[in-house]
Amino acid sequence: MKILITVKAYPAISKKYGETVCTAGITEAGKWIRIYPLPFRQLDYNNRFKKYDWIELDVIRNTSDFRPESYRPANVQQIKTAGHIDADGDTWLHRRRAILDCTRVYTNLSELIAEAKDKTICTSLAIF
Repeated sequence: MKILITVKAYPAISKKYGETVCTAGITEAGKWIRIYPLPFRQLDYNNRFKKYDWIELDVIRNTSDFRPESYRPANVQQIKTAGHIDADGDTWLHRRRAILDCTRVYTNLSELIAEAKDKTICTSLAIF
């Protein structure tokens, strides 16, 4: 799957996984995806990606997490960076096109909260 990384949390210690980083991004199809666990500092240096990098990674639905956007890497050592979207001054034209043009932008907070609470939808990643 090709994913534009838009979120990288700080490293956290997990009893089960050791040091991990929760990351999130948007697929080429405009769907949000959360990737966890990701042992970022154990990756080969060349595979360490930045925010707004496109990465290619095989992922598996994380069935231990009820949120529909949650996936886990099939093999973290097979992450490949596949491009970067640079900041272009203060306009962020290319980043906005890559994100806002392909995924839903919520303008109604009540609707977003309702979707987060709805057990059939469980929206947990969104742009507001």
